[in-house]
Amino acid sequence: MRQSQLFSSGIELAPFMTSSVLLQRSWDVISSHHADIVSNVGVGLSWKVYKEPVSDLTIIAFEATLDTNLQVDLVSHSDLRERNFLHFDFLCTKNNPFFSINNTAVSLFYENRQKLYELKSEINSSKPLIITGNALGGSVASLFTISRLDSIGSGKNRPLCITFGSPLIGDKGLQQAISRSSNWNSCFLHVVSHKDPLPRLLITNHSSQTSSYMPFGTFLFCSDKNSTCFENPDSILEVLVALGSIHDQNQEFQSLDYGNIVENLYHKAICKDFTVQAKDMNYSSTLHASIHLHLWALGFTPDMQEKQHQNIDINTLVTMMETLENKFIFRKRETIELSKKLNLVKIDMAQLEWYKKDSKDRNIGYYDSYKKMLLTSDQDVVKFKKNLINYWEKMVEEAEMKPQKEGSNFRTRWLGAGTNYRRMVEPLVIAKYYSEGGKDYATEKRSKHFKLLDDWLKEGTTKATCDLNSTSKMNVEALLTIDSCFWAHVEEALLMCKLLKDAQSSVTEKEEACRKLLEFEEYVYGLLKNYAVSIEIFLKESSYMIWWNEYKAIKGTSYDSPLSSLMNNAENYNVKYAGKTYNFC
Repeated sequence: MRQSQLFSSGIELAPFMTSSVLLQRSWDVISSHHADIVSNVGVGLSWKVYKEPVSDLTIIAFEATLDTNLQVDLVSHSDLRERNFLHFDFLCTKNNPFFSINNTAVSLFYENRQKLYELKSEINSSKPLIITGNALGGSVASLFTISRLDSIGSGKNRPLCITFGSPLIGDKGLQQAISRSSNWNSCFLHVVSHKDPLPRLLITNHSSQTSSYMPFGTFLFCSDKNSTCFENPDSILEVLVALGSIHDQNQEFQSLDYGNIVENLYHKAICKDFTVQAKDMNYSSTLHASIHLHLWALGFTPDMQEKQHQNIDINTLVTMMETLENKFIFRKRETIELSKKLNLVKIDMAQLEWYKKDSKDRNIGYYDSYKKMLLTSDQDVVKFKKNLINYWEKMVEEAEMKPQKEGSNFRTRWLGAGTNYRRMVEPLVIAKYYSEGGKDYATEKRSKHFKLLDDWLKEGTTKATCDLNSTSKMNVEALLTIDSCFWAHVEEALLMCKLLKDAQSSVTEKEEACRKLLEFEEYVYGLLKNYAVSIEIFLKESSYMIWWNEYKAIKGTSYDSPLSSLMNNAENYNVKYAGKTYNFC
């Protein structure tokens, strides 16, 4: 898609949000407009619980009751862990192991943790649920919502957190942990007036480049007459900084009535029209035009600098935000396309299945055919292999970046396809590596994504995972060898045979080679006993048969072992093993 076709739809989304009664309902509970609200008092914090009598909707509204001085400092999750405060530990991942939270907000949560844990238990099954709060109360509402994310799935019972004029609560690590899950990120809606200094208070030095804080969720920015939405955290940060540059001069903190703001926007949502402002402007793209509309909604007009003598360059701001939105849209599209590409990946896998069958008909096996690279069909496989590796490397990276539970669910959904891919494609990677003179593939060359797919299969305990490892119901003719590193072990065994036959090898080297070959024997026999190896290994030109013939010559005709008993009679492996009738000892 060309850049001119991109568009940021926040200007259309905002009226939809402001026309929703949920904003008004949330503010009504914050303002105690209902007689049957249940109030609770904690340490520097209170919360109100309201259950609508005509629906299942529950609204919880938080409020900071003390005149708390909001501090800019952050506290790391490792510091919280030292205090045995583990409510947010589940956000950590291997690729994103660190995050920090505003000390003032998390201290309020920590001081009331027992009562909030009880509240969490009480409303655990409530659906639907809105968690809300104004100013610092909204920060606690966000933390309370985050503490519940680990126990929710992708269903309809996800809570909605609506904050009004709340400061940012965490750093980039926290933002990435939340944003990596679209289910989690969509739980947060932050309503911010263009005149409210509190949401931008923690952005130090009024610079998006130096700010330690990062937003997450969707931000609904409101002016006196209009509103617009952003979900790109980088764009949100730029808007907050820009608003600060035109509104914070000589501005005193005062409590804004978001009730009136929400009410006014509710009535104006249907009548919203920007055609008059936009008709005389020239735009380089639809995205450029939509960014202008976003900023117009918040009072950033081309003549603002002349009228108000503000130190802000609107054109520079638009250009910067257009770049940020381009990157954001590209990242979202890339994630979506990973799922869409699955059908194309299936086609590539089907091509490899055909190649595997064709190689078997040529009595060589697809591993050794690819290793020798003599035919046009071998060359064609290079493209299929590359497509599959590129796809699965991105899929594994995406799964690893997701928070623990979300990543686990993601891996479970894709594990079957990922396991089949690993067992089909990794042997091709191994073949290329050893054809180029490689050694010790498992420790020197194995890709991280292969290892993770392997580890996730071993870690799983579901029935589906057990079925992926089970060979009891499989047709041996169609079986992919369970251990995708099998051929690397074969290649290492061939190298050990070569070392034993080398007159320059030392006694110590030969003893070590003999030990490793005995281990390989036991390894192969164990796989065969469980019918976990494809019968392709017994094809005349396979590397495994080459190894066996070399190894048999080294050991001599009198050598006796469980594996030799099977291998010394071709009927045992070509007929009995294939038919699952061989009598293993």
